Amino acid sequence: MRNRSWMLIALLFACGNVCAQQFKVLVAAIPNQYHHDYIPVAKPQFEAMARQHYFDLTWAWNASAFDQDLSQYAAIVLLNTPATELSPAQREKFQQYVRNGGGVVAVHKAFAIRRGDWNWYDRMIGRSFRTHPYLQTAMVDVVNPDFPATAGLPQRWVWSDEWYEYDPLYSDDLVTLMTVDERSYDPTLIWPGQVAKGMGKEHPVAWYHRFEGGRVFATALGHQAEAYNDPRYLEHLYGGIYWAATGKGEGKPPAP
Repeated sequence: MRNRSWMLIALLFACGNVCAQQFKVLVAAIPNQYHHDYIPVAKPQFEAMARQHYFDLTWAWNASAFDQDLSQYAAIVLLNTPATELSPAQREKFQQYVRNGGGVVAVHKAFAIRRGDWNWYDRMIGRSFRTHPYLQTAMVDVVNPDFPATAGLPQRWVWSDEWYEYDPLYSDDLVTLMTVDERSYDPTLIWPGQVAKGMGKEHPVAWYHRFEGGRVFATALGHQAEAYNDPRYLEHLYGGIYWAATGKGEGKPPAP
C-alpha cells in the first residue's frame, strides 16, 4: 500500500511538471547583422514567461529546429528572425505547418525583408516592409483592446523603437491592433541618401489575421534589447502567443 501511495505521488508530481502544460511553443531567435544583442536579454524572459503561463518552450538559435516535426508546436515565434532564412525544404515544412492550423508570431525583424524574397511569406505576414527612420520615441495608440495582445495595455503609451513603414497590405482581413502617432516623432529622419515619409494617420504597428488555416500575429515593436525587460511589452508578446497558439481570447467580453 505504501509503495502504491509513493507511486501515485510520483505520478502526480510528474504530471504537475509536464502533463498540465497548456501548449508547446518554438521560439526562433537566430542572430543576424542588426539583431543579436537582444537574445541574452530575451531568452531568460521567455523562459520566465513559460513558467508563469505554464507552457512548454523550445528555444532555437539556428534553423535546424525547422528540420524537426513542427506539428508538436501550437505556435512558432519568429523573434527578429525572418523565415526567409530557411532552406527550401524548411520553407515547405513551415508552409505546411501554417496550412495545418499552426500559429505564428512575427516580431519586428521577422517581416523586415526585401519584397518578393518569398511571396507566400509576405502574404502570411500581411504587409511588406518598406523602410524605417532612425529609432525614436513616439506615442502608440491601442485601437483594438479586445484582443489578448492589447487587453492589458493603456490606450495611449510612450515607446521607443524603429517605426517600420510598409507597402500596401495584401489582404483586407488584417485587423489592426495598435498604431503609432506620426505627430509624435519625425518620420522623415533617416540616413543620408535614403527616404522615409511615413504612412499618415493609419500607421499600424501590430495586427493579426487568419491565413490558409493558420493564425498570424505580427508586432513591429521589439528592436531594442531593453524592450525584453519591459513587463508591458512582454505582456503584449504573450497575448499574441496565447492567441496564436489557441485562437482564444479574441473579441469583446459578453454583456453582463
